[in-house]
Amino acid sequence: MTQTLDPDSHPDLDTRRVVKAFAGLTAVDEVSFTVPAGSFFSILGPSGCGKTTLMRMIAGFEHPDAGEILIRGLSMAGVAPNRRPVNMVFQHLALFPMMSVARNVGYGLRRRALPRQDIDRRVDEILERVGLAGTGPRKIDQLSGGQKQRVAIARCLILDPTLLLLDEPLGALDLKLREQMKVELKQLQSDLGTTFVYITHDQSEALVMSDQVAVMNRGRFEQVGTPQDLYYDPRTAFVAGFVGQANRWQVTVESIDGDQIRAAGPRGEETVATAIGQLGLGAQVETFVRPEAIVLARTPGELASFDNHLTGVVESVLFDGGNSSVLVRDGRTEREITVALPPAGDLADLAPGETVHLGWRADQARCFAATPERAQGTERA
Repeated sequence: MTQTLDPDSHPDLDTRRVVKAFAGLTAVDEVSFTVPAGSFFSILGPSGCGKTTLMRMIAGFEHPDAGEILIRGLSMAGVAPNRRPVNMVFQHLALFPMMSVARNVGYGLRRRALPRQDIDRRVDEILERVGLAGTGPRKIDQLSGGQKQRVAIARCLILDPTLLLLDEPLGALDLKLREQMKVELKQLQSDLGTTFVYITHDQSEALVMSDQVAVMNRGRFEQVGTPQDLYYDPRTAFVAGFVGQANRWQVTVESIDGDQIRAAGPRGEETVATAIGQLGLGAQVETFVRPEAIVLARTPGELASFDNHLTGVVESVLFDGGNSSVLVRDGRTEREITVALPPAGDLADLAPGETVHLGWRADQARCFAATPERAQGTERA
């Protein structure tokens, strides 16, 4: 039976319980997700988590051992990579240095044997859309890093793909250019309306650019949500620790009141936090608190309304403009805690060696059941 295309009734991408193993090791483990048309969807995770394998299956370079991949409702089972409505931008852009910008961008259309005048017209149109109007005659080595990125994207977009897959495309750029390109890529995707599926290990890239982010770990999706969901409401300890910066320590549950727990550490220090998942009395839990959720004060009276308090000594001040922070050594546990430093005000002159007081609310701390490895005092790789 011939499959019919109805883009209005299907998401651009739909993966259903996809599995892929290599030599007995499962790289992708029953992953399911959908990507609506016109959205920017990122897959975020550490090296070796399975994200590149998943993208290669979407592109057709690998075949699932189980499950199904559909693009606009059409199954991709048995469909060769060059027959899929998908194009891919790699970290190493694979532009042809001996060709001009225009010939690079028009390469796919020449392979399709379109008339010369149609190719020239479409190349001019797409170069204008990606902000490179007038650069067609230039050589690739005459372009900046950001311009080369846009040429690689234009070369894919000119073929009108349903999906544009981007595999760590900013990884080879310097820091300043990466920051610039994050903004440009998001704006470009919004202007074009093409569905982007982006993989990265860089949380900043995923949070800044994406409509939805899937956090991947050991072949599975830990959580899928908006960048705000993942940052402010992580549902697993891995997401809490991987997305954004967080202070993290282990305590034992002493009492439970609804979704709030009171716990104690090995030196009697108390923590009041919001429980995520089912936790029981006596359970070992990991607590996560964002640096910006902690309030600094020189006198303890300023923090009377907070659920959690501690006193410590400033170890160092890490100045970075509006992103400055302070490392405080907890006087009771000797634990080092990172606290965001307000850019102005009475604390702008904090110096190492000063005694300070910290406070934070229970609803700004998250507790998760400790993994067996953490409970035994070892970190996961």
